[in-house]
Amino acid sequence: MCKIKQLGQIFCAAILLTFSASSSAEQYQEFSNLQVHYIALPSTFLPPAVAKENAIKRSRYSGLVNISVLDKKDSLKALSADISGTGKNLIGQTEQLQFKEIKGGDSVYYIAVYPFTNEEIVNFNIQIKTQDKTSTLKFQHKFYVE
Repeated sequence: MCKIKQLGQIFCAAILLTFSASSSAEQYQEFSNLQVHYIALPSTFLPPAVAKENAIKRSRYSGLVNISVLDKKDSLKALSADISGTGKNLIGQTEQLQFKEIKGGDSVYYIAVYPFTNEEIVNFNIQIKTQDKTSTLKFQHKFYVE
C-alpha cells in the first residue's frame, strides 16, 4: 500500500512538472459530469522500486499513459471506470492499450504502457465507460528517448 501511495505522489509530481513547464494550468477534459485528467510520460520517470512493485516496465522506449476520472457532481471524487483505448503513431501503427487500475487512498489511477521511438508523435483515443455513459478522450503526445 505504501508503494501505491508513492506511485500516486510520483504521478502528482509529474503532473505538476508538466503543468509548470506549460502555459495551461491543467491537462484535463470535461464530459458531462466527469473531469478526466491525463498525462503521458516516459516510464523511466518512475523509480525502479515503484515500477517493480506495480509491475510497470521501465525502459527508454516505454511510455506511460495515466488517466484519472473525477466526478464533478460529487466534489471531484475519484471514480472507478472501464478504460480502454489505442495509441496510433503518424505512420498508422496502432497499439492496443492495456490499462491497469491502481487504487491508493481516495485516488484511482489507470496506467497503460506504450512503446515508442524517439520523437514519435502518438494520437491517443481512450474510451472511458462509467455507470452513466461512455466518453472518448483524444489527445496527442510526443515522446523522447532519454
